[in-house]
Amino acid sequence: MRIILSRTDSIGDVVLTLPVAGVLKERLPGSTIIFIGRSYTRPVIEQCRFVDQFVDWDEIGSSRTKFALLRIFTKFPAEGPAAFLASLRADVIVHVFPVRELCKAAKMAGIPWRIGTSHRFFTWFTCNRLVHLSRRKSSLHEAQLNLKLLEPLGIRRDFSLQEIPGYYGLTSRASRSENYPGADGPKKGLFNLIIHPKSKGSAREWGLENFGKLIDLLPADRFNILVTGTAAEGERMKDFLHRHRDRITDLTGRLSLGELIALISRSDGFVSASTGPLHLAAALGIRAVGLYAPMRPIFPQRWAPLGEQASFLVLNKKCDACRHSGDCTCIRSITPAEVLSRLIK
Repeated sequence: MRIILSRTDSIGDVVLTLPVAGVLKERLPGSTIIFIGRSYTRPVIEQCRFVDQFVDWDEIGSSRTKFALLRIFTKFPAEGPAAFLASLRADVIVHVFPVRELCKAAKMAGIPWRIGTSHRFFTWFTCNRLVHLSRRKSSLHEAQLNLKLLEPLGIRRDFSLQEIPGYYGLTSRASRSENYPGADGPKKGLFNLIIHPKSKGSAREWGLENFGKLIDLLPADRFNILVTGTAAEGERMKDFLHRHRDRITDLTGRLSLGELIALISRSDGFVSASTGPLHLAAALGIRAVGLYAPMRPIFPQRWAPLGEQASFLVLNKKCDACRHSGDCTCIRSITPAEVLSRLIK
């Protein structure tokens, strides 16, 4: 079978979709897995040994010229994205997170089995295999919800959080093939710890003050501390980075996603709020410690990092008072000493 998986959102979402490819390869040996994603998540998807082909949705959605040629010389559908999807000759498409235009294109392309959730109005008209689940109201983990979409293919069992990491298909060995720039990276003989203070607005944050206290607690003779983030995040953390310059290596804005994956695979630990890089660290098998707010739907029950050495910290209380504020006192109440204890343990 030729099966398309569609997940065109962020890094963490993509990482937690990769087990779908792993389960399909196990249950349907010999199948070809095609993953439709965004340009910036390509390095993650291409590191997965269970994915046979990456398709860039950004390119499909914007390019029209080559589709015009397909229309002239073939019987492919008239619309550009639909023409490209038809050229993939897929038997199944699983809209892990449905996108209206992509669902419409898959139907126009004539893909026989089109699987989606029933909780989107447009999927009732574009998909012919609907799975009844509500992500927002569910108590299942995001990775478990993704796997529920395989039920129309006869894969109907529940997967435990402990077994899902075995289906990621991301390995440190594969990631180490990526060249890492410069000498400012992991050091032999030390615990190489990446801290990722910012989240690009995707999560409640622990706060620079807490990260600063954690840095002060980490013994200099045991820990090599690396700080990652985008260039814009590095600019916002300028004072913090300068204040701790003698204890950290500032890598903000210096790494491509492929290089970040390589850095994580060479490191020993990772600390951040609920971010894509945290899920990458968990999937790559290093000690990933996630910091969470106890608030549905962003709580760890839905978004905890899943990995053999992954764990999380969360305050045991309801966090509804922080729901309409980006400054969450609940996540900030997790102490740096608790994080240090988790790392050492």
